[in-house]
Amino acid sequence: MTFPGRLKDDAIICNLCKKFDLTVNILEASFSTKTGWAILVFEGSDAEIAKAFEYLAGKGVEVSPSKGPG
Repeated sequence: MTFPGRLKDDAIICNLCKKFDLTVNILEASFSTKTGWAILVFEGSDAEIAKAFEYLAGKGVEVSPSKGPG
């Protein structure tokens, strides 16, 4: 995921867990006042993950989904 700097004060990742029935594991991340990126693992139903991706897109977060092993 790539986050625009204007979201630096938003609790985007925290909101993913609160708004959707998901567990989010942060594997790696880097944030500054201009931009940020994170590699996350989502655990939950396909429907909840799809809703979360829609939420992120609406916020202007770029998502590059990748299915893990299995």
